[in-house]
Amino acid sequence: MTFGTPSASAHTALRRRSTGTVLRPLRHRLPADMVKAVPLRTEDGVLLGLTRVAGGETERPAVLLLHGHTASADMFLLPETRNLVDVLVDNGYEVWLLDWRGSCRLPYNHEGVPYAYDDVALYDIPQAVACIRQRIGKRPLFVVAHCIGSLALSLSMSAGLVPGLAGVVSQGVFLTPKMAGRTSLRMALAGELLKNRVDHIPVDFRRVGLRSKYTPLFALASRKADCPDPTCQILHNSAWGTGASLFVHQNLADVTHDRLAELLGPAPLWVLPHLQRMALARSVVRWHDTDHRYRVLPRNALDAAHRIDAPIMLLSGSENALWQDSQRLCHEVLARRQPQLDVTYTEIPGYGHLDTFLGRGAALDVFGHIVDFLDEHR
Repeated sequence: MTFGTPSASAHTALRRRSTGTVLRPLRHRLPADMVKAVPLRTEDGVLLGLTRVAGGETERPAVLLLHGHTASADMFLLPETRNLVDVLVDNGYEVWLLDWRGSCRLPYNHEGVPYAYDDVALYDIPQAVACIRQRIGKRPLFVVAHCIGSLALSLSMSAGLVPGLAGVVSQGVFLTPKMAGRTSLRMALAGELLKNRVDHIPVDFRRVGLRSKYTPLFALASRKADCPDPTCQILHNSAWGTGASLFVHQNLADVTHDRLAELLGPAPLWVLPHLQRMALARSVVRWHDTDHRYRVLPRNALDAAHRIDAPIMLLSGSENALWQDSQRLCHEVLARRQPQLDVTYTEIPGYGHLDTFLGRGAALDVFGHIVDFLDEHR
């Protein structure tokens, strides 16, 4: 599959397909009257998911939560544990959850027209922020973003598309993506070897079956794996074939572990060239160079970081095997190149990447840092 700028006819096809899109229901334990879906369709015609979780008072500061690629808003709502939404509501915040086009509650990772992270930065995040602001007025709006949701947010912020945020918590990666050399190499090899055979890598072996073109990928992921679950193997032992690990295994509750195929979906291969370009540059960079619609996005977000106007907390687990010490690097680079920015770095001992939100002890070990930051700037 060639990754490039979709044609006008391709965007038309995406609009036609997204018209009939139905989001998978969120799984939560909240009272029904607290949760409200808000219609949201982007300027390029893509249906997204936007959900408001209201607390008791009407004048609460708002917090927008952005999931990572192939995850969904479900990662913040785990009913089996005390989750981030529970903590934010209990601490006086109104929560908004965006399922951007990379959500596994939507079909865009394995059906229809490829998209780029440029589209998330240009359309999904700014329009969600605008929609929320129409409803909350002048109340403060914070963002807590994970992984690619955070990376895309950094591109939106450096383009000046979401000015005036009260504060941002970035988990995993922000402006300076850094991967292990082995991960980058395997990503490049996977893109070349698989591009003519598959356009995405699934995580649920039960759906693809034993005699499928994906079986060798699951077999490779099972090598030296301690857990017998094929979904866990391809995520914890392989990160969709890149050789990285997405979480510290013992940090997940058994129920959450058994839900991994529901919480994370197939990874599209068409994003790999963009990820490779960013990993080589050690910076968030724009993918589209010739399509005039994307010219508002900077070619290199780090070079435009002076446009960021919100305080930022960079958060990472000490055992993040996917993005390694990207957040520490970002803090060091911004302190040197943009000392006027209000940027702090917090590292969570014993945590990896996804388990900073999905971990059974995250409410005790992680969420307090987030709430303290929000409280400081509300």
